[in-house]
Amino acid sequence: MALLSSGGIALATHQEISQFLAEVERRAFKQAMFALRDEHGALDVVQDAMLKLTEKYAGKPPSELPLLFQRILQNAIHDHFRRQKVRSTWTTLLSALGKGDEKDEEYDPLETLVAKSDSNANADSAQLLEQGQIISLIEQALGRLPARQRQAFLLRYWEELDVAEAAAAMGCSEGSVKTHCSRAVHALAEMLKAKGVTL
Repeated sequence: MALLSSGGIALATHQEISQFLAEVERRAFKQAMFALRDEHGALDVVQDAMLKLTEKYAGKPPSELPLLFQRILQNAIHDHFRRQKVRSTWTTLLSALGKGDEKDEEYDPLETLVAKSDSNANADSAQLLEQGQIISLIEQALGRLPARQRQAFLLRYWEELDVAEAAAAMGCSEGSVKTHCSRAVHALAEMLKAKGVTL
Protein backbone atom coordinates (compact mmCIF):
# COMPACT_ATOMS: atom_id res chain seq x y z
CA MET A 1 0.00 0.00 0.00
CA ALA A 2 1.44 3.38 -1.05
CA LEU A 3 2.09 5.97 1.65
CA LEU A 4 0.64 9.44 1.25
CA SER A 5 2.52 12.68 1.84
CA SER A 6 0.98 15.51 3.85
CA GLY A 7 -0.23 16.93 0.51
CA GLY A 8 -2.02 13.71 -0.36
CA ILE A 9 0.51 12.66 -3.03
CA ALA A 10 1.34 8.94 -3.23
CA LEU A 11 4.97 8.28 -2.29
CA ALA A 12 7.09 5.61 -3.93
CA THR A 13 7.04 2.24 -2.20
CA HIS A 14 10.22 0.17 -1.71
CA GLN A 15 9.01 -2.12 -4.50
CA GLU A 16 8.46 0.83 -6.89
CA ILE A 17 11.95 2.19 -6.20
CA SER A 18 13.49 -1.26 -6.73
CA GLN A 19 11.58 -1.68 -9.99
CA PHE A 20 12.61 1.79 -11.18
CA LEU A 21 16.29 1.09 -10.43
CA ALA A 22 16.14 -2.29 -12.18
CA GLU A 23 14.70 -0.59 -15.30
CA VAL A 24 17.19 2.30 -15.35
CA GLU A 25 20.37 0.46 -14.31
CA ARG A 26 21.52 -0.64 -17.78
CA ARG A 27 20.95 2.76 -19.42
CA ALA A 28 22.61 4.52 -16.49
CA PHE A 29 25.67 2.27 -16.78
CA LYS A 30 25.93 2.94 -20.51
CA GLN A 31 25.61 6.68 -19.90
CA ALA A 32 28.34 6.56 -17.24
CA MET A 33 30.56 4.51 -19.58
CA PHE A 34 30.23 7.16 -22.32
CA ALA A 35 31.24 9.83 -19.83
CA LEU A 36 34.01 8.02 -17.95
CA ARG A 37 35.28 5.40 -20.43
CA ASP A 38 36.12 3.22 -17.45
CA GLU A 39 34.02 0.17 -16.55
CA HIS A 40 34.91 0.08 -12.85
CA GLY A 41 34.43 3.82 -12.46
CA ALA A 42 31.08 3.67 -14.27
CA LEU A 43 29.89 0.80 -12.04
CA ASP A 44 30.90 2.73 -8.92
CA VAL A 45 29.17 5.90 -10.09
CA VAL A 46 25.92 4.11 -10.96
CA GLN A 47 25.90 2.16 -7.68
CA ASP A 48 26.55 5.36 -5.71
CA ALA A 49 23.72 7.13 -7.55
CA MET A 50 21.30 4.25 -6.94
CA LEU A 51 22.25 4.07 -3.27
CA LYS A 52 21.82 7.82 -2.83
CA LEU A 53 18.39 7.75 -4.47
CA THR A 54 17.32 4.92 -2.16
CA GLU A 55 18.72 6.49 1.01
CA LYS A 56 17.80 10.14 0.51
CA TYR A 57 14.82 10.26 -1.84
CA ALA A 58 12.75 7.17 -1.01
CA GLY A 59 9.98 9.45 0.24
CA LYS A 60 9.34 11.03 -3.16
CA PRO A 61 6.46 10.35 -5.57
CA PRO A 62 7.30 7.76 -8.29
CA SER A 63 6.86 10.38 -11.03
CA GLU A 64 9.80 12.38 -9.61
CA LEU A 65 12.25 9.46 -9.52
CA PRO A 66 13.53 9.65 -13.15
CA LEU A 67 14.59 13.31 -12.96
CA LEU A 68 15.95 12.95 -9.43
CA PHE A 69 18.01 9.95 -10.47
CA GLN A 70 19.42 11.82 -13.50
CA ARG A 71 20.46 14.73 -11.29
CA ILE A 72 22.12 12.36 -8.83
CA LEU A 73 23.85 10.43 -11.63
CA GLN A 74 25.16 13.60 -13.31
CA ASN A 75 26.44 14.89 -9.96
CA ALA A 76 28.14 11.54 -9.30
CA ILE A 77 29.84 11.70 -12.72
CA HIS A 78 31.00 15.27 -12.04
CA ASP A 79 32.29 14.25 -8.60
CA HIS A 80 34.23 11.39 -10.21
CA PHE A 81 35.85 13.81 -12.67
CA ARG A 82 36.70 16.25 -9.86
CA ARG A 83 38.39 13.47 -7.89
CA GLN A 84 40.26 12.34 -11.01
CA LYS A 85 41.38 15.92 -11.70
CA VAL A 86 42.73 16.30 -8.16
CA ARG A 87 44.56 12.97 -8.42
CA SER A 88 45.88 13.86 -11.86
CA THR A 89 47.12 17.27 -10.68
CA TRP A 90 49.01 15.77 -7.74
CA THR A 91 50.37 12.90 -9.85
CA THR A 92 51.61 15.35 -12.47
CA LEU A 93 53.21 17.61 -9.87
CA LEU A 94 54.90 14.72 -8.07
CA SER A 95 55.98 13.20 -11.37
CA ALA A 96 57.46 16.52 -12.49
CA LEU A 97 59.32 16.86 -9.22
CA GLY A 98 60.61 13.31 -9.31
CA LYS A 99 61.44 12.77 -12.98
CA GLY A 100 62.03 16.17 -14.46
CA ASP A 101 61.50 15.78 -18.21
CA GLU A 102 59.02 12.87 -18.23
CA LYS A 103 55.30 13.65 -18.45
CA ASP A 104 52.30 11.38 -17.94
CA GLU A 105 50.49 10.47 -21.13
CA GLU A 106 46.94 11.77 -21.31
CA TYR A 107 44.05 9.40 -21.81
CA ASP A 108 43.14 9.00 -25.47
CA PRO A 109 39.82 10.89 -25.86
CA LEU A 110 38.94 8.89 -28.98
CA GLU A 111 38.85 5.59 -27.13
CA THR A 112 35.25 4.36 -26.99
CA LEU A 113 33.13 1.50 -25.76
CA VAL A 114 31.09 -0.31 -28.37
CA ALA A 115 28.05 -1.70 -26.58
CA LYS A 116 25.65 -4.32 -27.83
CA SER A 117 22.35 -3.06 -29.19
CA ASP A 118 18.95 -4.52 -28.32
CA SER A 119 17.62 -6.87 -30.94
CA ASN A 120 14.33 -6.40 -32.75
CA ALA A 121 12.47 -9.67 -33.18
CA ASN A 122 10.54 -8.38 -36.21
CA ALA A 123 13.61 -7.41 -38.26
CA ASP A 124 15.45 -9.84 -40.52
CA SER A 125 19.07 -10.77 -39.82
CA ALA A 126 20.52 -8.52 -42.55
CA GLN A 127 18.60 -5.52 -41.23
CA LEU A 128 19.63 -6.32 -37.67
CA LEU A 129 23.27 -6.54 -38.73
CA GLU A 130 23.06 -3.17 -40.47
CA GLN A 131 21.30 -1.58 -37.49
CA GLY A 132 23.92 -3.02 -35.15
CA GLN A 133 26.74 -1.60 -37.26
CA ILE A 134 25.10 1.85 -37.40
CA ILE A 135 24.46 1.84 -33.64
CA SER A 136 28.08 0.85 -33.07
CA LEU A 137 29.27 3.77 -35.23
CA ILE A 138 26.91 6.18 -33.44
CA GLU A 139 28.22 5.03 -30.05
CA GLN A 140 31.82 5.49 -31.21
CA ALA A 141 30.94 8.97 -32.48
CA LEU A 142 29.19 9.80 -29.18
CA GLY A 143 32.38 8.93 -27.34
CA ARG A 144 34.19 11.62 -29.35
CA LEU A 145 31.82 14.46 -28.50
CA PRO A 146 32.74 17.08 -25.88
CA ALA A 147 31.35 16.06 -22.48
CA ARG A 148 28.54 18.63 -22.29
CA GLN A 149 27.37 17.91 -25.86
CA ARG A 150 27.33 14.18 -25.15
CA GLN A 151 25.55 14.73 -21.84
CA ALA A 152 22.83 16.90 -23.43
CA PHE A 153 22.38 14.49 -26.34
CA LEU A 154 22.05 11.43 -24.09
CA LEU A 155 19.63 13.10 -21.71
CA ARG A 156 17.40 14.37 -24.55
CA TYR A 157 17.53 11.47 -26.98
CA TRP A 158 18.57 8.50 -24.88
CA GLU A 159 16.70 9.24 -21.64
CA GLU A 160 13.99 11.16 -23.54
CA LEU A 161 13.94 14.05 -21.07
CA ASP A 162 12.41 17.29 -22.32
CA VAL A 163 14.55 20.43 -22.58
CA ALA A 164 13.54 21.72 -19.14
CA GLU A 165 14.27 18.37 -17.46
CA ALA A 166 17.63 18.05 -19.22
CA ALA A 167 18.53 21.61 -18.18
CA ALA A 168 17.64 20.77 -14.56
CA ALA A 169 19.73 17.58 -14.65
CA MET A 170 22.70 19.40 -16.19
CA GLY A 171 22.39 22.50 -14.02
CA CYS A 172 22.29 24.89 -16.98
CA SER A 173 19.79 26.93 -19.00
CA GLU A 174 17.36 25.46 -21.52
CA GLY A 175 19.11 27.50 -24.21
CA SER A 176 22.41 25.81 -23.36
CA VAL A 177 20.79 22.38 -23.65
CA LYS A 178 19.44 23.29 -27.10
CA THR A 179 22.84 24.62 -28.20
CA HIS A 180 24.70 21.54 -26.93
CA CYS A 181 22.15 19.20 -28.58
CA SER A 182 22.32 21.06 -31.89
CA ARG A 183 26.12 20.96 -31.94
CA ALA A 184 26.10 17.29 -30.94
CA VAL A 185 23.69 16.35 -33.73
CA HIS A 186 25.72 18.23 -36.35
CA ALA A 187 29.00 16.74 -35.10
CA LEU A 188 27.54 13.23 -35.07
CA ALA A 189 26.14 13.67 -38.57
CA GLU A 190 29.56 14.79 -39.85
CA MET A 191 31.36 11.91 -38.13
CA LEU A 192 28.90 9.36 -39.51
CA LYS A 193 28.99 10.92 -42.97
CA ALA A 194 32.76 10.46 -42.95
CA LYS A 195 32.11 6.76 -42.31
CA GLY A 196 29.66 6.60 -45.22
CA VAL A 197 26.51 6.58 -43.05
CA THR A 198 23.64 8.93 -43.86
CA LEU A 199 20.70 8.90 -41.44
